[in-house]
Amino acid sequence: MVEELVIAGISLASAGAVYVMAAARVVKQYERGVVLRLGKLTSPARGPGFTMIVPAVDRMRKVNMQIVTMPVPAQEGITHDNVTVRVDAVVYFKVVDAADAVVKVEDYRFAVSQVAQTSLRSIIGKSDLDDLLSNREKLNQGLEVMIDSPALGWGVQIDRVEIKDVSLPETMKRSMARQAEATRDRRARVINADAELQASKKLAEAAQAMSDQPAALQLRLLQTVVAVAAEKNSTLVLPFPVELLRFLERSGLQAQARTEAYEKREAAAAPAAARPEEVRDARPEAAPRAEAAAGLEELPEAEQLP
Repeated sequence: MVEELVIAGISLASAGAVYVMAAARVVKQYERGVVLRLGKLTSPARGPGFTMIVPAVDRMRKVNMQIVTMPVPAQEGITHDNVTVRVDAVVYFKVVDAADAVVKVEDYRFAVSQVAQTSLRSIIGKSDLDDLLSNREKLNQGLEVMIDSPALGWGVQIDRVEIKDVSLPETMKRSMARQAEATRDRRARVINADAELQASKKLAEAAQAMSDQPAALQLRLLQTVVAVAAEKNSTLVLPFPVELLRFLERSGLQAQARTEAYEKREAAAAPAAARPEEVRDARPEAAPRAEAAAGLEELPEAEQLP
């Protein structure tokens, strides 16, 4: 009797252990467990940790709640300006409602992938080539809205969408290269013309300043001579400047004027002792004339000549 009880206890313990092993489930921190009991959803979803289900009655599906990175295959399409391109992208999404992700869609990953591909082809047809190349932020936002609208009904939230690469035909690449080269050439010519305009204005100002000071022109000529002579040329021919002759002529006239002024100052500064001798020399000549005039006055009227 005792042996039978022991055997029954062992059997019961074994059955319990088997039941616990069949019913025990462990849900990880980043997962949620969706339990279907006889095909019917039981709410809410099981959280992380240890949990139990009824074997052969309940069925648990674990749903990953992490952000999923899904590459979108390259899609070929024609842009709004009739250019054939191939565009690929990447979608970042996560499950926000585990029950909807299990019940409302068969495979939410495949569904998101298909919606992303169709949305990418649609956005290619609505956009121009320049937008695909330079205005990707706006296109990314448009793709995110287009994918997120149906995905919300599946318990999925689109975190972000990024266009990775835009492949162009070889002919279009050559055309764009020629266009870029022409644009750079145009900018270079504009910059060169602007530089010429500024240089001409500065040269005009310099010419005006040199016209007021002819000596500045001579200094500039000498500077040019020095610059040319530094190149070690064998022969250097220079015209004789007329301005130099004018400068020398003005210098000679100024020197002559200074000499005349100096002679006048020397003559004015002669010794004053010479002047009385001249006066004494002049007196003897004037005395006979004075005496003769006095003698005529003393003669009687009769004796005076008629």
